[in-house]
Amino acid sequence: MSVPSRFWSAAAGRRFPWPKLASASLLILLLAAAPLCHAQQSARAKALGQKLLCVCGCNQGLIACNHVGCTTSHTMLKELDDRIARGDSDQLILQSFVQEYGLTVLAEPPAKGFNWVAWVIPILVPFIALYIVWEVVRRWRQRAALAPAGGPQVSAELLDRARQESEKESNE
Repeated sequence: MSVPSRFWSAAAGRRFPWPKLASASLLILLLAAAPLCHAQQSARAKALGQKLLCVCGCNQGLIACNHVGCTTSHTMLKELDDRIARGDSDQLILQSFVQEYGLTVLAEPPAKGFNWVAWVIPILVPFIALYIVWEVVRRWRQRAALAPAGGPQVSAELLDRARQESEKESNE
């Protein structure tokens, strides 16, 4: 039994256009899914999405959020896409996300105020520690070089006598 390319409708006795219906439904499905994928297609959206964090609690980049059913990232991506489509500048888009979600939405906090200290301390502390270790070692070495040998004090007479005896032994 072969399957014809078109099926007959039982009710009307006419041919039913299954291939056209399948193509139309596939087109509708692709058009419905396009807004979800569109935000991640542009290079500018990817660059801005890497500067933002998803606020669902995963602490991942906005374009990298992989929570199953995370509606927050989809909403934020759509919002990002809308603002890019409007022609807003990158700085304006980032500022609007900060106003809406707070500073925690930025993947890299601005380097001012306490955030500046958080950027500088990890670089500065190792250098300060290295300098302190250098000074401690230098002072230990100076102290060791200047300290006299321990033991009882020897008088000058005994030293002269020891020198004379050693000279006699070396001459013999």
